[in-house]
Formats: sequence, structure tokens, C-alpha cells
Amino acid sequence: MVIVTAKEMYDIDSYAMETIGYDGKLLMENAGRSVSEKMKVIISKHDQICILAGSGNNGGDGYVIARTLLNDGYNAYVIQIVPDEKIKGDVRYHKDVFVNCGGSTITTESLEEVSDYVQRASVVVDAMVGIGMKGMLREPISSIVSLVNQKPSKVIAVDIPTGLPADEGITDFHAIKADYTYIIEVAKMSVFVQQTNPFYGSWETVSIGIPSHSSPFNTNKNTWEEDDFRDSLPTRNQFSHKGKHGKGLAVGGSKEMPGSITMTAKAALRAGAGVLTIGTPEEVISSIASACLEATFLKLPKENAALSLDKYDAIVAGMGIGREENANRIISDIIHNASCPVIIDADGLFHLKKDMESLKDRSAPTILTPHPGEMAMLMDCTIEEIVHAPFAHAKQFAESYGVYLLLKGKYSIITTPDGRQTVNRTGNPGLAKGGSGDVLSGIILSMVMQQQSIEEGLCNACYLHGKAADVCVDQGHSYYDLLATDIINSFPFVFVHDRLS
Repeated sequence: MVIVTAKEMYDIDSYAMETIGYDGKLLMENAGRSVSEKMKVIISKHDQICILAGSGNNGGDGYVIARTLLNDGYNAYVIQIVPDEKIKGDVRYHKDVFVNCGGSTITTESLEEVSDYVQRASVVVDAMVGIGMKGMLREPISSIVSLVNQKPSKVIAVDIPTGLPADEGITDFHAIKADYTYIIEVAKMSVFVQQTNPFYGSWETVSIGIPSHSSPFNTNKNTWEEDDFRDSLPTRNQFSHKGKHGKGLAVGGSKEMPGSITMTAKAALRAGAGVLTIGTPEEVISSIASACLEATFLKLPKENAALSLDKYDAIVAGMGIGREENANRIISDIIHNASCPVIIDADGLFHLKKDMESLKDRSAPTILTPHPGEMAMLMDCTIEEIVHAPFAHAKQFAESYGVYLLLKGKYSIITTPDGRQTVNRTGNPGLAKGGSGDVLSGIILSMVMQQQSIEEGLCNACYLHGKAADVCVDQGHSYYDLLATDIINSFPFVFVHDRLS
């Protein structure tokens, strides 16, 4: 699924009309009909459906929705919240068709009148303002938004809730809080941003017939779906052996936190790593070995001694390693001397902060996996700045330091060194618990050692991690009781197909 800014969506519309030759009226017809079909799943013919329509394309979609529902026997009517002289072009065409089909339109800017109609409705369809809004809403629309938000009726937004920015980084807005949003053609960036996502409610995209291979769809921002996971996950032939699937090193753990590296190791092995060595302090090896029988061990030096790193296909480091000076030396050694892909997570990011410029000198891929707090630490900004504009911050950092960046969250964003970005949609609130990040690091270690690109490996790791958590909930776990180890045990249910060829 493509992700776009407001400008990119306008470019897609322009391409459809000016290059392909679509008539704007047809695109509006397709949009309204597609949304109407989706709506029929959640409404009934007993509902009173009040459609609030503005003067732009969003309002035109509203008129098509009203006509389509009316013709199918639904009780739908339109409240036009702008003067009639502002209804022009394609919107005027569809309003006239709606009226000629016997539709009822009430034109009013009176908040009292609008309130009366909204109060009577069991379903309110928001088709007032689309992605073209800039700045704060004007009256009476701002007050109408407040009125709708106070009404307990079902609220359905067309393309985007009125007042909500399509882009990231905008914090001052007043918007409809929709229960459902049917997004036209492609997802807008604000769907995946923490402070704007809740306004969409449950959302899905609807097609209006624009070919997905059209050049404006090349936005370098996409989601990673099940088909992508299935299509890119490498197959294993009958003659596979452990050496073909990666010899990995997981460095971390401490006397206080032996569980972190244990979960990373178990996740890496369960996700397909061929051979795994755990680098950890000697005093915790016995406790980890009893929980992870399949791994071998490397004692981490207590003094300023270099690690032997040349025999590994990938290294992950930082989980539970602590913040002591010796841990700092180990992380620095790995960053400076490892010639294979390196993944840095958790406390490793804390140590990396002291030597950020070294990232630019690495010839092999480097992968960082911060959550917003760690990202803010690395970029010397606030957590709020990160969560308000995650795409921009991730892109800036990845391009500046030449790294792959996995910015973790509800919608984790994978960014490549050249700025391509992919969003993972799997996962649930049960992942908000200690250890889940350690599990993800182990999956990443395994995936980057398989026969796929680093980018695909990261996307597949995020997909597997989140999908395993979703499987856990589907099979009876709650968001409260879900443990990181439960996620590891659910990997087999995500790898549902026999990958032997």
C-alpha cells in the first residue's frame, strides 16, 4: 500500500485526469460508489444517514454517496454547510444529479439547524473538508466539528476526517473524531502518526480506478503486507544446511539482565538462524545455557581486549548489556571492526551516542532499532518531536549517517540509507512489555542473514514479530498477559506454509 502526503495525492489526481484522461466527475463517482459499498456493511436501512457536505471534492463524494444510498433504499439526506454559490464544477454536477434523483438537500450554515439534523441521525457522514485544508478550520465548520464529536451517533469520514492534516508534523488542529474512515485510493501519511491516527477510527482504503503502476505512485513510502512477506521470504531447498542460513553473534546480557540476550537468542534461532553464538559475561553463561540449549557461547572480555568478529555473518548487540565502561568498549569494538551487518539495540544505542560519526565510516550495513525515546536521544531533540514527525526524523537520520533505521512504534517505520520508507502494520498493544524489543532484535539478526536484501529482512522481521503477537491474541491471550516468550512460541503459526521447494 502506497503512503502519500497531500501534495503527492494531488499529483496522483492530476496524473489520472491530465495524463490518463479520466474525467473528474468519473473519479468522484468511483469514490462515492466505493465508499457507499463499504458503508453498507456497517449501516442498515433503518438508519437515518445525515451527510455533511462541503464545497470541495470531499463534498462531491458526499453527494455521490447520498445518491447511491438513496437509490438502494437507504434513508440518506445531505446537509450542505456552505452557500449554494460555492458549489461549482464536478461538485455541482453531482449535486444536481442527486437532486434530480429525488434527493433531499438542506443548505444551511446555522449551527442550530445543523445540530437539529445531526441529533436526529443515527449515522453522520463527514464529507465537509478533505486533504486541501490548511490552517485551522473556520466557522461554522469548526463548531460543526465540535457538535459532531459530542454526538454518540456513528461517524463515518470520507477520505480524511474534517480538520485533520494529511501530513505529519502538524500539531495544532481541530478535527472530526471518526469511528470509520474510508480513505480514497491510498493511505495518507497522518494515518501512521501517533497524534493523528486515533481520529481515523477503523480505516481502510477504497480504489477509484487509478492504475497502481502510475508514476506518481512511486513515493518511496509503502506498507509491508502479508503478500510482501510471503513473496520475499526465502525458500529452503531439500539440501539446506546450517551454514547456508547464517552464523550469527548476539552480544549482550549482564548479571542484572540475563533474560534480554536469552530472548534475543531464542528468537533468532526460532526465526531461522543457522548457527548462533551468544556473547555474554562468563558469570551468566550457565543460566542462559539452561534456557537456550541450541546456542554456543563467547565469553565477553572484562578488560580492553578485542573480540574476534570475522567469522560471523551478522551481529546484534546491546540487549541487556548495561551502561558500564566495559560495555561501551565492546559496542565500540563491534562498530569499528565488524565487517558484517551489525544491528545495534537497547543499551547499545546509549553507547553509540558517544561515537556517532563512526557510523559513516562503516562499509558493511548498520541497522539501528530505536524506540522514540532512544531516537530523541540520538538526535538531541524531544520525544514529542519524534512522534509528531516520525517519517521526517527517521529519513533525516538514516540518510545523514548511512544506516538502516527501524523506528519502533505502533506503526514501525523502516528507513533505508537512501531514504526509502516502509511501514509495518502488524502488532498490537500486547507488545508494550519488556522483552518484546529483545525478541525483535533476534528476528532481525536471523532475517538479515537469509537470502534477501537488508531492507526485505527488516520488513519481514517486523512483520513476523507483530503477526506473532496478533496470533497470540487470536488464540486466547489478552493484551495484558502477553509475554515476549509467547511471541517466540507463535512463530510457527506465522510460517504457515512449508518453505521447502
